[in-house]
Amino acid sequence: MRESFSVRELRRTDIEALLVFEAQNRAWFESHIDARAPSFYSVEGVTEHIDGYLSDFARGVWHPFVIEDAAGRIVGRANLKGIDTTARFAEVGYRIAQSACGQGLATHALEHLIGQAQTRWALTHLVAYVFPQNAGSRRVLERCGFLPEPALNHNTASAERRFVRVI
Repeated sequence: MRESFSVRELRRTDIEALLVFEAQNRAWFESHIDARAPSFYSVEGVTEHIDGYLSDFARGVWHPFVIEDAAGRIVGRANLKGIDTTARFAEVGYRIAQSACGQGLATHALEHLIGQAQTRWALTHLVAYVFPQNAGSRRVLERCGFLPEPALNHNTASAERRFVRVI
């Protein structure tokens, strides 16, 4: 099923398609991750968002991708963020449209990020953060070789958990 999807770098021309993707999945995403500011959900907000990501990409600290279906619609996003080529480390993040879940796209996106981290950025460590109630993301991370770090304190019911992968 993943053959009908592609991962590519985010482009400035993605403004309207990204706004549609984010707006259609807003409630779904907010049930799993922190909410974006309401001002994000506008052409101006998404334009500013993309410009920031592309500026950070040009500086070598962020690598943003989108996942498209066979019709060219954005159905997911994946990012390497906080890239540190000296420490050879970055954080990964991804989000998949509710309608596209269960098709292996998060795993596909994460595998793509791991490959880019190795080949383009020469990184050796990746981290991800996930809320305990987000069982799907935990399974994807574990499937891709990420290991959970022990919780630092006992009051972690709502705190994000950190997962690490050595590559």
